[in-house]
Amino acid sequence: MFVENPSKKFHLITLVMLMFAAGAFASNNKELSGEVIKNIRSDFRMNTQTRAMYNAISNTDIKSLALNRDLLRDHNEFYSNKIKIKTVTNQRSSGRCWLFATLNILRPQIIEKNKLDDFQFSHIYLSFWDKMEKANTFYERIIRFRQRKLMDREVVSILRNPISDGGYWENGKDLIAKYGVVPNEVMPETNSSNSTKVMNKILERKLRVDATKLRKMAERGMPVGKLRKAKERMLGEVYRILVMNLGQPPVKFDWRYQRKAKKDDAKKDEGHKDKSIVIKDYTPKQFYDEFVGLDLDEYVDLANAAPHKLSKLYQVSLTRNIIAGHDLGFANVSMEAMKSIAIKSIKDGSVVWFSADVGVNQNSTKGIMADSLYDYETLFGINLKMSRAELALYRQSAPTHAMSLTGVDIQDDKPVKWLVENSWGKDRGNKGFWTMYDDWFDTNVFSVIVKKKYVPKNVLEIFEQDPIILPVWDPIW
Repeated sequence: MFVENPSKKFHLITLVMLMFAAGAFASNNKELSGEVIKNIRSDFRMNTQTRAMYNAISNTDIKSLALNRDLLRDHNEFYSNKIKIKTVTNQRSSGRCWLFATLNILRPQIIEKNKLDDFQFSHIYLSFWDKMEKANTFYERIIRFRQRKLMDREVVSILRNPISDGGYWENGKDLIAKYGVVPNEVMPETNSSNSTKVMNKILERKLRVDATKLRKMAERGMPVGKLRKAKERMLGEVYRILVMNLGQPPVKFDWRYQRKAKKDDAKKDEGHKDKSIVIKDYTPKQFYDEFVGLDLDEYVDLANAAPHKLSKLYQVSLTRNIIAGHDLGFANVSMEAMKSIAIKSIKDGSVVWFSADVGVNQNSTKGIMADSLYDYETLFGINLKMSRAELALYRQSAPTHAMSLTGVDIQDDKPVKWLVENSWGKDRGNKGFWTMYDDWFDTNVFSVIVKKKYVPKNVLEIFEQDPIILPVWDPIW
């Protein structure tokens, strides 16, 4: 309970003692009784300060009232280490942040390697195959669990979330390994990829209709082979829906791009910078292998899952999008270790993928993420403190968004703030970037994806363990 002064504290203690004496808080009193309400009302006083706050809060946006002016006054955009990033991306009204973040950690290295002015991947290309793979995985799970009751907890989890936009690093890695990548101009965004709600609703309904058909076929004793034959017809219908919404993904494509001019060439003709034009024919897999060429197996998933033991390997069931792919898996490490590794990566020019609870204490207009950004405790006279473990276990916090770390400001050998590349376009934040203060990292960041070369040997050894399997409803995810 928030207490302003000793006299008020004494008054509250006296009131509580009287209420207990009256039996208002007796353990057998289950109701919000008239006596309890009477005592609560008698404790509430609409004094001058409370009335002023009542008028302000009831007539004004709460966030504006709680905004920490001291933090804004001291805020700056200086970073001791910063990776140069070109144009920011925009996932618009879709839940594809994990896919954008996955491709965003590859972009700076590709631009530098191939001497490009800028480059954008086609996110819709991988989104298409993500939906197809999720549909197939959904059908396979319905077939696998065909004998289970509909109220079985795993079956309920599958039916609740048959084909969402959401995903994890492992999902993106598996998609790239199987389907490759293409440039944005080869398969550009559509209205349905930029705003996925209606398309997703149709697909969800279609998959649940198909689930009823598959289970009824199983009830009639049809063998798995016949169920899978029916599944193929169902997948054909899913493909048709996706093509009409997203377009048909290319099997092969020609791509023309320009390399930056060499400095010597630029000096020859300062008014006209020559650029070598390259035209090549690719399959999406060839494009990744030849143009990108990064081994995604060199990246590992590190997390700080507070309710679980450190230095253990965990895997979350039912989180793969490709049936033969990988479920979400991570080494559980301390927050200090996670930060230290992320700093090494940024200092070496390698962007860091990370997941966080983005809806907490962040301002999209100012581009700030800080634990002390909004002072609701002073505004309402309450205590809102919870530990990381409590935040997860009591379902107050979970990773809701994936972004990229592209900079860090280190003072006295400690990180003060981090530069975040988001995928919400250049009109939000500071031209698409956010300043994340270190206290926000402590409270709201869950995991990072980094190259193995930045990870100490003792942490890499965790990945040699047999994973502890967590259910898909585990509070940390």
